[in-house]
Amino acid sequence: MPTKAQTIEREIETLRDELRRHEELYYIHANPEISDAEYDALLVRLQELEAEHPELVTPDSPTQRVGGRPAEGFTEFLHRKPMLSLDNSYNIDDLRAFDERCRRLADGRELEYVAELKIDGLSISLHYENGVLVSGVTRGDGRRGEDVTQNARTIRSVPLRLKQDASQVPAEIEVRGEAYLPRRVFEEINADREEEGAARFANPRNAAAGTIRQLDPKIVAARRLELFPYEVISGGRAAFPSHWESFA
Repeated sequence: MPTKAQTIEREIETLRDELRRHEELYYIHANPEISDAEYDALLVRLQELEAEHPELVTPDSPTQRVGGRPAEGFTEFLHRKPMLSLDNSYNIDDLRAFDERCRRLADGRELEYVAELKIDGLSISLHYENGVLVSGVTRGDGRRGEDVTQNARTIRSVPLRLKQDASQVPAEIEVRGEAYLPRRVFEEINADREEEGAARFANPRNAAAGTIRQLDPKIVAARRLELFPYEVISGGRAAFPSHWESFA
């Protein structure tokens, strides 16, 4: 027979796993199985149990997405691998010149291009150790960014713990992606700002960039940012042989 403490610990872990599963279904697969009210009921139950047993609270628990106090400022973070960006292209000559540069660098190897939709937001880097999110950093100038970990944790599409078995994931891994505001959410935020007499955001990109740098994580959570991941790095280098394989 399990002890009372073991029963409570088991219920807490079951609730965490269930909440993570529903977050993935909702934010990653857009295929929710339960209503928002049912999700909230599970979260409230977990919050109650963790409040009664604070020794069982873990950093990757779904209750730990939104921190308490606003930060006083952001600390600087040096990227292990520079976060570079691509130049804009406005005509076919620019594209041809880009292709020529790539072919020179390829040194005779066959080239294939991957075309993607432009997700316009703010690039961030997420660092995981043993499958648990430990830091989130803005791109900054490409070499140095700002530590926005508490804000990154509020993004529901950012896993606080990687789903795979720990044996399948490197001890340290970095996921880079674009934090952005969906158009629908952007319009809702601007409608609310108009009602409050505040100035509208000019565009979703500016709104996303301003949001991720808010000092109060509660404000970030309320604005419902999402993440589009585009690169996985392990050991300071790309974790996949090609960009296309990273989409698999």
